[in-house]
Amino acid sequence: MSALFVPSPLSLIMVAPNGARRTKADHSALPMTIAETVVAAKACLEAGAGALHAHVRDLTGAHVLDAGLYRELLSEMRVAVPQMQVQITTEAVGKYTPEEQRELVYKVKPDAVSVAIREMVPEGGEDQAKAFYHWAFDHECAVQHIVYSADDLDRFFDLAAAGTLAGESHQLLFVLGRYAAGQESTPEDLVPFLEKLAERGKGQSLDWAVCAFGHRETECLVEAVRRGGKTRIGFENGLWNRTGERAIDNADRVSDLVSALKEHSLMPA
Repeated sequence: MSALFVPSPLSLIMVAPNGARRTKADHSALPMTIAETVVAAKACLEAGAGALHAHVRDLTGAHVLDAGLYRELLSEMRVAVPQMQVQITTEAVGKYTPEEQRELVYKVKPDAVSVAIREMVPEGGEDQAKAFYHWAFDHECAVQHIVYSADDLDRFFDLAAAGTLAGESHQLLFVLGRYAAGQESTPEDLVPFLEKLAERGKGQSLDWAVCAFGHRETECLVEAVRRGGKTRIGFENGLWNRTGERAIDNADRVSDLVSALKEHSLMPA
């Protein structure tokens, strides 16, 4: 427990290699097992990613919030890729309650977790959420708050001001678009988030990243970095490189982003 806990900075590039919805029917190189995820993570580290956004699947391939599987993944990652940050997810996919999401984190005690504001803090659920966020702070678990709209970001600022969220430094993920068939994000989708950030975020310690969907994923992420943010990339959200061709694998998506950032002089030496 540390009253001075400050989350480690988000990696410039975090890879999300599988997500909760896609399967090998969408792309044969999408990792489904823990072993495949570790192999993909290692390749993505070599390509330029510094962190893994991790989902685990059950034997049928379905997304699950399973503490045992997450512990196994974290253990395998510590052995194979110890220098890579690993962030687990509490994504509900319409079937997990806030209580079940919290219980996962309590059991796993990860170093980092992503949590959607609208899933974890339904109206009337502020007290339970506050206990969770303060527990995470006390256990030095970095929470990245997922926001899907400027309204979600407004709610984040309200919850932070009310003390529901713990600490003085916060991580955010701006989701450009929705998890929907045919979703195509554009760089312009970032504007409402940045306007709200300018309105309410002055003087605050905020570390933010962006994820985007579809064929313009790389373009959206380059714009995020240009505007001072960081990125989450991978087959969870997009299968295509900026040429319009399907990527070979997740490492290919990371390489595509690294190349684009270098072309715009946005990649640190």
